[in-house]
Amino acid sequence: MEYRLLGRSGLRVSTLAMGTMTFGGSAAFGDVGHTDVAGARRQIDMCLDAGVNLVDTANMYSAGAAEEILGQAIGSNRDRLLISSKVRMPMGDGPNDEGLSRHHIRDQVEGSLRRLNTDHLDIYHVHEWDGLTPLEETLETLDTLVRSGKVRYLGVSNYSGWQLMKALAVADAHGYQRFVSNQIYYSLESRDAEYELVPLSLDQGLGIMVWSPLAGGLLSGKYRRGQQASDGRHLTDWNEPPVRDEDKLYDTIETVVDIASAHGASPAQISLAYLLAKPAVTSVIIGARKDEQLADNLGAADVTLASEDLDRLDKVSAPELIYPHWHQSRLAASRFGAPDLALHRPAR
Repeated sequence: MEYRLLGRSGLRVSTLAMGTMTFGGSAAFGDVGHTDVAGARRQIDMCLDAGVNLVDTANMYSAGAAEEILGQAIGSNRDRLLISSKVRMPMGDGPNDEGLSRHHIRDQVEGSLRRLNTDHLDIYHVHEWDGLTPLEETLETLDTLVRSGKVRYLGVSNYSGWQLMKALAVADAHGYQRFVSNQIYYSLESRDAEYELVPLSLDQGLGIMVWSPLAGGLLSGKYRRGQQASDGRHLTDWNEPPVRDEDKLYDTIETVVDIASAHGASPAQISLAYLLAKPAVTSVIIGARKDEQLADNLGAADVTLASEDLDRLDKVSAPELIYPHWHQSRLAASRFGAPDLALHRPAR
């Protein structure tokens, strides 16, 4: 297992992280998985044996059950693992039971610590944008949590480019702790993050943590053009991430399968290895309903793609150049820097 620094922090995290959305399985999360404490212990042991040192969860996964299961399953291994959790989504029906207000953050961090049976969170992500709470209130509250020792590093998830840049500017202006992690959806199915979020992360020194790197299983090889998959969350009511261009998806899957065959690897391993070769990506979060799926995903740490493989995958999955990127491609390419090239690689 390789370990990379998380952004500009001194924290080294494994390139593969364990996701816990499958833990619990209540309400809508039942479409993702139903992992219980025994299954969680088994999967944590598999990850530890493979060198994984980071586990990602969220307070809202199965309404807190995922954190509770994780807290029980970690047991004596707490010192061997970094825990990332999140705050923002609804945790009740009250008017203050969601968002990034001081009230909600301070209430929820205590709940997460209690459920996880720990005295600190290693990384605390704001899970989504809150357009009603002033950023000064949110960031001051997060800064206080770091200074108190309840949180060690801060992360952000699912912000747009302008929202993230504004948050970083506010943090810098007030001397608050900065985000060091940017947890985003990024996969061969959709590389929208390359428009703004990947370049911004490179420019501002945030380490990218990728969620749903297999696009909810679409890139695992079980979904093929003209074939009916036997199982998978996309056969349920769970439609995240949405598929906007089915033909492009299947073209990408065929390329992934072809490269996997040449490497003696699985399609899932190729899809994960592709992301680990992308700039600013620190860690890719993997989760699985079945132990054999997790074992296969862990094998991606041993897959190295040739430049020709990366070029093929870049070309088949390249996002459309929306404005102003098509204009810059025509008139500014001679002075592109590393952040620009995250989108404008020659192979596109």
